[in-house]
Amino acid sequence: MKKLESMEQFEQMKNEGQHIFMFSADWCPDCRIIEPILPEVEEKFSDYTFVYVDRDEYIDLCGQLDIFGIPSFIAFRDGEESGRFVSKDRKTQEEIENFIAGLSR
Repeated sequence: MKKLESMEQFEQMKNEGQHIFMFSADWCPDCRIIEPILPEVEEKFSDYTFVYVDRDEYIDLCGQLDIFGIPSFIAFRDGEESGRFVSKDRKTQEEIENFIAGLSR
């Protein structure tokens, strides 16, 4: 999974192609629990580029996007938000995969 390195990179990725941004933080226990399954999820949905966004580093972006719980996922396709799975609840692999499978392509 790529790691977001700048707001400019976010804007570029958001506007070009299909990306799923995962909002997370090193201190988040629920985020650590899903880490081992993420490579498998990325492989299953290889038409998306997955991007890790550190919530603490990009707190202003989280505010703009109404990310008030982590782990959370927002998908963009060519500049349009195509879906969001945003909550403070722990997420299972099945829930994450169902969210991605339900995105408009």
